[in-house]
Amino acid sequence: MSDPSSGDRDAHFLRRSFEVARRSMTHGNHPFGAILVDKDGKVLLESENGYMPAHDGTAHAERLLATEACRTLPKDVLAASTLYSSAEPCAMCAGAMYWAGIGRLVYGLSEHRLRGITGNHPENPTLDLPCREVFKNGQRPTEVVGPLLEDEAAALHDGVWK
Repeated sequence: MSDPSSGDRDAHFLRRSFEVARRSMTHGNHPFGAILVDKDGKVLLESENGYMPAHDGTAHAERLLATEACRTLPKDVLAASTLYSSAEPCAMCAGAMYWAGIGRLVYGLSEHRLRGITGNHPENPTLDLPCREVFKNGQRPTEVVGPLLEDEAAALHDGVWK
């Protein structure tokens, strides 16, 4: 993208995370996706949900992305990057983002609204704990934008959690 406004840029990359979430479903996983974008607008990493085939409840897209980011990218790049997530990171994923040192988050679907969609589904017993609560208890700031494009993000879950 060539010098878009911050809101346009965020919407563009958030929709790219929605594409990753849709692709996740084609691979038999839950509809969650995340991408990491550097300060110049270059996509560095992307990650789908990885629940299947092992039924790994810790294989959330954001956690997988944060782990890969720690292994492959310098700390200064991470601090200046934005993680775009189709849904608000749960407490585990927010913690992973924090420990990875990713400086900014933009998410689509709020954790609270996700809980209303999933109910008490055994594959997604959603924690209704805002990521801002996790980040505010850290020792370094993490900028958070969201929910954004929440209706589009919610549509990714239509018919999934029945």
